[in-house]
Amino acid sequence: MEREDGAHGPRGPGLGCASFNQDSTSLAVGTKTGYRLFSVTAVDRLECIHESAESPDAYIVERLFSSSLVVVVSQAAPRRMNVYHFKKGTEICNYSYSDSILAVRLNRQRLVVCLEESIYIHSIKDMKLLKTLLNTPANPSGLCALSVNHSNSYLAYPGNASIGETIIYDANNLSTVTMVPAHDSPLAAITFNSSGSKLASASERGTVIRVFSIPEGQRLFEFRRGMKRYVNISSLSFSSDTQFLCASSNTETVHIFKLEQHGPSGEEEASTWSSYVGKMFTAASSYLPAQVSGMMSQDRAFATVRLQTTGQRNVCTLTMIQKLPRLLVASSNGQLFIYNIDPQDGGECALVQTHRLSGSNEEREGTEEAAGSGPPPSGLSYAATAAIPTCRPLAATLTGFSEDGGARKGEVIPEHELAAGPVRLDDEAEFPPINRCRDGSRRGKIGRPRGARGQVESAADLEEP
Repeated sequence: MEREDGAHGPRGPGLGCASFNQDSTSLAVGTKTGYRLFSVTAVDRLECIHESAESPDAYIVERLFSSSLVVVVSQAAPRRMNVYHFKKGTEICNYSYSDSILAVRLNRQRLVVCLEESIYIHSIKDMKLLKTLLNTPANPSGLCALSVNHSNSYLAYPGNASIGETIIYDANNLSTVTMVPAHDSPLAAITFNSSGSKLASASERGTVIRVFSIPEGQRLFEFRRGMKRYVNISSLSFSSDTQFLCASSNTETVHIFKLEQHGPSGEEEASTWSSYVGKMFTAASSYLPAQVSGMMSQDRAFATVRLQTTGQRNVCTLTMIQKLPRLLVASSNGQLFIYNIDPQDGGECALVQTHRLSGSNEEREGTEEAAGSGPPPSGLSYAATAAIPTCRPLAATLTGFSEDGGARKGEVIPEHELAAGPVRLDDEAEFPPINRCRDGSRRGKIGRPRGARGQVESAADLEEP
């Protein structure tokens, strides 16, 4: 969720930004007074694990997985990026750039800062500037995506300001991989799946969403969101197993698509009415113009959500909470909606909880109690009735994870998240991965001609005495 403008401003106590962390266990929001971090590992209760008033009017807040590292950019200083260790309440470093910062993306290897016409790639271990991509196509929204799997660290950004070309850049080896001709119109949203092997994209028209293989750039799927009107797609997100893809826009509908290859017809497929109709459409499409036949071959949404508000900017994610698939939607009006998803039949998703993201802790808790006080409606589908929790999960429910969604101290991070060697997630000793210098901070200035950077201390200078 980007900064709000007058046309799409929040209603009431709105948010400056909202973003889920890389594994969707935490939600960060920027407010007029600063920023907040929430744990989203339970359905019925939203726990605020940190609140800060150090950066009022924050419009970028990004947390590194479930570590204590958080990156904040404030409207009071839009050219400066601050990196904090929020549990210790200390600033690790800050960097200034030649223009306003539009987006920040990070994984366990890289931290990427996107300006309108340049991109800066840092090593997250010591914040050393590794590469500056100058004179990139005009990108006023700061659109970019970084693979969560840092063993490849693919970076995607627009390759053209007038058509939907996507540049795939290897942020580990600092080289361009390929260019994907994704759409005829400029890009509006892009995202990688958890392994970095697939890229989803949508254009400014917002009618078609495409999925490509990475690094080959081959088109794998094409989904049609709608035909009646153009919309502004603000968020795309894969499920952790890459089986589903969700898309939210400025309308009241969130679409969930299922990524499944349609193989050769079999007995089970031929026995269903929907498969029979699909075959008829496929056969008829061969006699129609290419544009019409292409529309008929595009898959439609597997499941949908009808939001209670429209005209708001939303950010969505698909995640597992208490062993069930959920859709989370954070809205710029300061609300978090949690929906159940039926992974077998899809259809309309059931709203199971609404949380308030703004206001005091007492006000948020009062809102949650009021929302969940009524009796559950009768006759609900699987998506509405599947094990709706009445209390916070026991530790045994989420084996190996703490209440704020991170691995317990001493637990080994899953292998697919590591580039090499076992790293133990220990906030106080090893995470955040950036060491602090003797005065507790580190400052640099980026963005001078030819991508030169300011003074940078060596790794030895950054170690504590």
